[in-house]
Formats: sequence, C-alpha cells, structure tokens
Amino acid sequence: MAGTMVNVKALYAALDHARDERGISWRELARQTGLSPSTLSRIRNGDARPSVEAFAALTKWLGASPKDFLSPEPGKKEQELMAQLTALLRARNDLDAQQVKALEDVIGAAVRLVKAQRAQA
Repeated sequence: MAGTMVNVKALYAALDHARDERGISWRELARQTGLSPSTLSRIRNGDARPSVEAFAALTKWLGASPKDFLSPEPGKKEQELMAQLTALLRARNDLDAQQVKALEDVIGAAVRLVKAQRAQA
C-alpha cells in the first residue's frame, strides 16, 4: 500500500499487553515468533520498523489483522483532506473559481497551522 506505514507504537502496545496477559517475557515472545530479542528491543525503542516478515509474525502471534497497525505516512492525511475538500468545493455551482481558490487558500493555511502545532507538541 503506497503511502502507508506501520504504526510501531500501536504494535508495541498491543504486543506488550498480549505478552503481559499471557504471562510471558519478551524473550519468550521472541522465541514464539521466531524473531530475535534484539529485533523486539529495537522496535520497542523506536529504533527500527519491523521487516515484512517480522510484522507478519508479530500480527499472527497477536491474532490481529496487519491492517490494524497500518496508518498513512505523515502528511498523507493532510494531502487527502485537501484533495477531498478541493473536489467538493469545485463541484459547487454556487461558487466561482475565485471563491473556490480563496477557500482552498484558507483551508490550506489552517491545515498547515494544525500540522505545525502537532510537530511542536
């Protein structure tokens, strides 16, 4: 899926919860999934994204769909939002081209402001 990435934080949280519920160590989770303990450690620390094989093994171990841990790349949501809003604005027959452009500019500025505020948080 182009423009999609693994939400490592959500994957790690689900693994930690399931591991705790099953009463096993991270080392045992690594053994059960066929991964190295260092792979799980790098994922936990945010130093690495899992390989496709590791991601498949971890979601299988969780009994979860891989889709549960996929999210759009940063910036992709904003691009999709602008594309959808632009299409809606241009479809309106009560707005002329200048009005549509003005609304696109205002909405674009608001999206950039929200994105900048998120980056600072």
